Amino acid sequence: MSRRDNLHFSLRRTLEKDGWTITDDPLVLVLEHTLLKADLGAEKFFNAEKEWHKIAVEIKDIDW
Repeated sequence: MSRRDNLHFSLRRTLEKDGWTITDDPLVLVLEHTLLKADLGAEKFFNAEKEWHKIAVEIKDIDW
């Protein structure tokens, strides 16, 4: 697994406080012969819309 950026846990906590459920940490997707990785996978149920929303998050911290 690659090194987590400094913002990883802060962003994860922020998503969880906003009602998102972290489903994968990291999120790994396989498409045909390609392996894709994102830092987080999350989902949230919106009652008003009655549907699930899912996101994949890639976190980058740039040291200047």
